[in-house]
Amino acid sequence: MAQIQAVGLTFCYEGSFDNIFEDVSFSIDTDWKLGLIGRNGKGKTTFLQLLLGKYAYAGSVLASVPFDYFPYPVSQRQMGLCAWEFLEELKPGCPEWKVLCELEKLNAPAELLYRPFETLSHGERTKTLLAVLFSGENDFLLIDEPTNHLDGESRENVKEYLKGKKGFILASHDRDLLDACVDHILALNRKSIEVQSGNFSSWQENKTRRDHFAQMENEKHLREIAALRRAVDQSGRWAQKNENKKIGFDPVKEHDRGSGTRPYIGAKTKKMQKRVKNYEKRMEREIAAREGLLEDIETTVGLKLYPLAYHKDRLLSCKDLSLGYGGGAVLSDFTFELKRRERVFLHGKNGCGKSTLLKALLAAGGFLQGEGPRVMAGELQMGAALKISYIGQDAGFLKGGVREFCQRRGLDEGLYCALLRQLGLERAQFSKDMAEFSEGQKKKALVAASLMMPAHLYIWDEPLNFIDVFSRMQIEELLLKYAPTMILVDHDARFRQRVATRVAEL
Repeated sequence: MAQIQAVGLTFCYEGSFDNIFEDVSFSIDTDWKLGLIGRNGKGKTTFLQLLLGKYAYAGSVLASVPFDYFPYPVSQRQMGLCAWEFLEELKPGCPEWKVLCELEKLNAPAELLYRPFETLSHGERTKTLLAVLFSGENDFLLIDEPTNHLDGESRENVKEYLKGKKGFILASHDRDLLDACVDHILALNRKSIEVQSGNFSSWQENKTRRDHFAQMENEKHLREIAALRRAVDQSGRWAQKNENKKIGFDPVKEHDRGSGTRPYIGAKTKKMQKRVKNYEKRMEREIAAREGLLEDIETTVGLKLYPLAYHKDRLLSCKDLSLGYGGGAVLSDFTFELKRRERVFLHGKNGCGKSTLLKALLAAGGFLQGEGPRVMAGELQMGAALKISYIGQDAGFLKGGVREFCQRRGLDEGLYCALLRQLGLERAQFSKDMAEFSEGQKKKALVAASLMMPAHLYIWDEPLNFIDVFSRMQIEELLLKYAPTMILVDHDARFRQRVATRVAEL
């Protein structure tokens, strides 16, 4: 067993004003199965890159183990090649036969290794790269969001693999995966970093308990501070009133006042002023004790949605539908209908046609830009004058400032920024090019835009990829409260269990 130690770690991206990490120190064991969690933009991927030595930083990171990182970067040149042709570039010394064995464990066909990489779906690319990662033996794995784009069965395969593996850091927002696979949590909180034994659920339970205690302590300190302020104010007024009696008096009203009264009044005033100073010191101590109590509390604000009511009960229907792109059918003999206030999740393996069906629905509603899938057989009927709000899988097209994005989408910039703040983005992000956002922040930008668009039907294709746990729970509560009509693809089991009114198997 060895340790990875961070001592006085400080890091800031060039051109940024805020440090991602500032003088943080902690240590982890290399035989831990460590879950790395935190809000989008808190530095999870950055920390993994620092372990790899990708950036210069202040302080030190000490490690005696070789690292391997997922996802591997795939260049534009490699996209046109088959994966077997650039295995050595991804993982030097990686045997092809071992990758084929790992693909089999992931229930993925061997042909993924021999097809041009650019022709693979997002999920197929993820499986291929995971097979390359898992083909090693002695590496300490740095695994960044491995289940994005994976279907439920493949997620189960990854979960089972990681259960039997020791020595990795898993950055993930999938609560089910974290609960099943990790035995320690490294949490990047709002103002601190903590290492804790247990899985995600035990960490969340402990954090909820700590946050509740901090809030109770904060309220107690606030009451103490308010009482001391009242005492300071009252004692100050008494002291001032007493001081005013020292000079001048009415001989008729104060006939018993003699020459020795003035020193007595002065001494009494001095005593009262000392009491005021003591109250002020106690108040300063109470204020100091209160500082920092709420720094690490993750508060989530309730979001709003403005779904439109459609005039018919049924919004769309498919009968014996087959869809394709010119070759064979991607989806065959599919029968389905969607009614008002239903939230239907499409469920099935990667490549079974879920995204193809969503694109066909967009094309039928007149909302698809570019060429969509072709109806090869059967019927697809969409309600007339449907307004659709869509989130696609890809957020890589985002670039330019927030203002330009709002102008292109016809969004109110102030309301949009307020919604992004409610989703956990810092104000500093609004002055950046959206291309510099983290993957989770990009997805939040698309979710916020969709939420701002009043619609009869919300079509979301893997909307939660890269989005942090706290925002996922926010979105869950939003959908349960406003009950919009939706058709979704998402493989987060907890999210589907809470939100779905029905699951359609493809």
